[in-house]
Amino acid sequence: MSIIRGSALTGYTDQVHAIGGNARAYADAARVPFDDIGCHDRYIPLRNGIRLLEDVAAGLRVPDFGRRLAKRQGIEILGAVGLAGRNAATVGDAFAVFETFMASYSPAIHTRMVPHRKTDLRRFGFSYWLDPQPDQAQAIELSLGVVLQLLRRFLGADYRPVAVHLPHAPMTSEEDYAGYFRCPAQFQAPVAGFSLRVEDLARPLPTDHLARQTAVDYLTTTLGDVSPSTTILVRTLVRQALPLGECGLPGVAGQLGLHPKTLQRRLAAEDAVFGDLVDDVRRETARHLLVDTTIGFDQVSRQIGYAEQSVLTRSCKRWFGMTPRDIRRTRSTNGA
Repeated sequence: MSIIRGSALTGYTDQVHAIGGNARAYADAARVPFDDIGCHDRYIPLRNGIRLLEDVAAGLRVPDFGRRLAKRQGIEILGAVGLAGRNAATVGDAFAVFETFMASYSPAIHTRMVPHRKTDLRRFGFSYWLDPQPDQAQAIELSLGVVLQLLRRFLGADYRPVAVHLPHAPMTSEEDYAGYFRCPAQFQAPVAGFSLRVEDLARPLPTDHLARQTAVDYLTTTLGDVSPSTTILVRTLVRQALPLGECGLPGVAGQLGLHPKTLQRRLAAEDAVFGDLVDDVRRETARHLLVDTTIGFDQVSRQIGYAEQSVLTRSCKRWFGMTPRDIRRTRSTNGA
């Protein structure tokens, strides 16, 4: 279900008007019902909302539109999910609430807190369950900006994450990103998100237990079964795990709370095979990094879970009939 609550575009009209654009015209062109924008009790197609942000950024020549819009939003856009989150016991518990109940806000958004290479850090990431994936840099930067607002609500206005991770090239100068997020920005990341300190996630929050329980009870009874397919879940987890080299069947099954054989059976019911999914995600990620970025081949290899560049070369010959260097040279020749 690729929908999202209209509150995801809270502040859209004012932000577009502030830049000098026609908010309704852009919404109509993207087929986003204008009267649903900003309304928590209305849903809009996620793809259309993503397209709207991209159209406005391109049409008004405002490459940081998503980041600007995020400053007009806060935890209130999440409705009951936000109410339950801000009344959690700790910051980490709030993110666990978001992971559990985000489908109430949008069934197509997946959030997850995972281990980091450094034991004193955690990696928060999110992705959109859309296939094929549209151009979505503005939507991702809007979401990152909103998460930053949540972190500063919980941890103070001057809070600085350890790092912000963006799966695309910078839309403005890297200095702009450092100034906005107040932390190093890492581009071409496999998953959008933040690196956060364990000690910050353990920070207690002022809790209204009754409000939290009321919100959780409401979410539990109204959420329903909106889980994505097992195939989409596996592809998402594999994409996140590739740079860590932890995309084996036992590890992915464990993250889903399943026995590996149970996961294989569920995939088979959807005419999918785990090894093929891993290979597909590797191919898609490699193509993106080779065509859309300029990072080195050794870094491309690491990002897709290969220890040696020679393995990347062999895989590219199998996938595309070309070496990584030929793929990048073809891109340059075509003016990409």
